[in-house]
Amino acid sequence: MAGGIDFALVLNLHQPAGNLENLLEADPWAAREILYALDRIPRSLWPYEDIGRVHLSISGTLLATLADPAFQSRVYGIVDCGSLLWHWQNTAIIDILATGYYHPVLPLIPAQDWPDQLQEWRQTGERIFARPHTGGFWPPEMGFTMELIPLLQAMGYRYVLVDSNNVEAVDPMRWDELRYRTHIARHGGAQITVVVRDRELSDAQESGMDPEWFIREVKARTRHCEFTPLVTTATDGDNGGWFRNTTDGANFWTAFYQPLLERARSGTAGGITPSFISDHLDRHAPYGEVRVRDGAWNTGWHDGSGFTQWTGSLAQRDALARVGQISRQLHAAADRTGPSDPGLQLARRHLLEAQTSCNFFWGEAWLDRCHGELDQAAAAITPPWS
Repeated sequence: MAGGIDFALVLNLHQPAGNLENLLEADPWAAREILYALDRIPRSLWPYEDIGRVHLSISGTLLATLADPAFQSRVYGIVDCGSLLWHWQNTAIIDILATGYYHPVLPLIPAQDWPDQLQEWRQTGERIFARPHTGGFWPPEMGFTMELIPLLQAMGYRYVLVDSNNVEAVDPMRWDELRYRTHIARHGGAQITVVVRDRELSDAQESGMDPEWFIREVKARTRHCEFTPLVTTATDGDNGGWFRNTTDGANFWTAFYQPLLERARSGTAGGITPSFISDHLDRHAPYGEVRVRDGAWNTGWHDGSGFTQWTGSLAQRDALARVGQISRQLHAAADRTGPSDPGLQLARRHLLEAQTSCNFFWGEAWLDRCHGELDQAAAAITPPWS
């Protein structure tokens, strides 16, 4: 193996609009656990600025909540959200990935709404973090389709993360080359670099693992690599007991990542070095071409293929069809009056919020939230266009 093993850790952070506020009333401890999990990220990394490296994808709705002065005042005795946002600015240990503002499963919403979701996050991200965000792109729920590539290239993104179960080689390559090298994917005359998430290692990261097991498993998986592999794991970073547990030595940071960093610092991590993806790409060019099948990451009992988690029932599919219908009405109205019409701007916000993945993720439990936003969007599209 050449040059050791680069390890890219990716954490997705998302809360729907108003969810933390509602939890503070309905389930205060759950709200505290989430806030503690968010605040624990930079605090866990401060002693390891020389070696710790984490990528964060933070939805626009979560950023808006944390940046809201009223919310900051409400939770000040729990977490200082203003300081938290400042600590996430630390580029030595944290790389912020761009994403969709309302966390939609992009292949399931109308393509004409993709630019709004991406541009709204870009505006928010660059205002809060005060730097350009044209490095990596995290598709919410890892929901990807090759048709996104022209837009991602046009917006200047360097790479996109995809799930290993959805990647197919175009050029001949071995299993370890497909999974642990970066690649090029092309569509419609555009191209982007693809970074592959290791699904099995990510499953372990989500449920709980110790550094010794991880080191052995990574070394076994990469033992035939005659190149410097990039091992990428990606999970939620604010959901599940492994990340929310507040007991020292019993959560992701204190039971796994900090001990792994200690091993990496002392040279006893089997050649594994935490790395930013951009730094790996600076040193190692993409290898070969791949196709990425339409799909998402695995969610509990669903493997992500066919987007079954979000489309499994007739009611879910009907709600998505209505999203498409209202989107067409909105864009037709905008073609007639221009997008700056206040009513259409309001309708656009409600339409984009209706598209959040959580509205569909819980079967039919949250579909009323989608329809409620669509009702308000339809009401804001004034006659004669409605």
